[in-house]
Amino acid sequence: MKKVLMVAHQFPPVGGSGVQRSAKFAKYLPLYGWEPVVLTRDKRKMVLRDESLLKELPEDIEIIRTPAYDLTVLPWIFNKVGKFIAWKILIPDGEVLWMKRTVRVCLDRIEAGDIDVLYTTSSPYSDHLFGLEVKNHYPDLFWVADFRDEWTNNPYLIDKPHRPSRMKKERVMEKEVLKRADVLVTNTPIMKENFVRLNPGLDLETRMHVIPNGFDTEDFEGLRQKKIKNSQFTITYTGALYGRRKPDLVLEAVGNLVRKEKINKDNFLIRFIGSFKHEVLRNIIKRNGLEGSVETISYMEHDECLKNMVASDAMLLIEGGRPGSEAFYTGKIFEYIQTGNPILAVIPENGAAAMLIRETRTGIICDWSDIEAIERGFLDMYRSWEKNERIIDPNHEEIARYDRKALTRSLAELFNKSLN
Repeated sequence: MKKVLMVAHQFPPVGGSGVQRSAKFAKYLPLYGWEPVVLTRDKRKMVLRDESLLKELPEDIEIIRTPAYDLTVLPWIFNKVGKFIAWKILIPDGEVLWMKRTVRVCLDRIEAGDIDVLYTTSSPYSDHLFGLEVKNHYPDLFWVADFRDEWTNNPYLIDKPHRPSRMKKERVMEKEVLKRADVLVTNTPIMKENFVRLNPGLDLETRMHVIPNGFDTEDFEGLRQKKIKNSQFTITYTGALYGRRKPDLVLEAVGNLVRKEKINKDNFLIRFIGSFKHEVLRNIIKRNGLEGSVETISYMEHDECLKNMVASDAMLLIEGGRPGSEAFYTGKIFEYIQTGNPILAVIPENGAAAMLIRETRTGIICDWSDIEAIERGFLDMYRSWEKNERIIDPNHEEIARYDRKALTRSLAELFNKSLN
């Protein structure tokens, strides 16, 4: 079996949605003739930890773990200083410390002579710096660079850009990765369009391929029992809330419906499960008179979170607008789809996520800034639950395209290019 060295700083037992992509690739690559060898950080002092994800990996998988040097988990007053250095000083990110101290381990493993392909995945973007170092030492080793998100065109960086000198330096780094990788992968068609448009002359139209995130059918085995209607209309959001991704307008819209007496606050429950500032969220809940109708639940392990999702009546997807937001969809959208529950999508109405929901026929799209549309969408879902009516008609053929096994086959086919 051929071997691929996967450089993935975010890998189990690290928790969060970003880790799913590389973990699922590692799980299914052996089906297509590729044995993963994973280079990642150690298990100590993780911001989010999810041991359940380790159970999905092949028992005999080779995982090389090295010290993380994570400045964001320092204790007491050092924590703020560490975060400032990691986020504002180190380029391209705090994980560059891990990269610099681990690159020799990476090169030593390649020197063993059994690695056929190098795969790097971002974020963090320091993962791709391994690729550049390897190319300097092994120019003939086939390198696949996977961008889960855009780099210098990332919408969150557009909102809060670094100082001009740093942005210039990161653009140089990014362009070098785009130039020297043998094959490039990104997450959505719009992301690819952006990379092509912003980097003329690098032949990205043919060298960059789209492999989206997806769902793993095995994660849902045993969860699809006969659907039971909850005593309250229960709609669930999972994941992080930060930056543009805010629940403010959703909660204001639902508060408006209660004040207009279109819905009774005792008859619905909105649940937020994940990583966010609970006190900030509770203040928004109180401001809209929704105490008792909204639950805030801390991050839970992936398998437990899926149980809560499937047991809901609907799913809530939130993504703010402004430049760049139309390019991406979060990984959880595919698990939302796989629950079979309708999705209330409060997102840019012309973006990649909206396109996906329309193509799969799995939800109601409300533009993130249109509070009246959000009110209508929530009310439509509430009334369909009340009447026990089906509000969506899923396109199962389209949905099947996003099965993790099929997506991993696409990645393996790119690896096979190294054999030509």
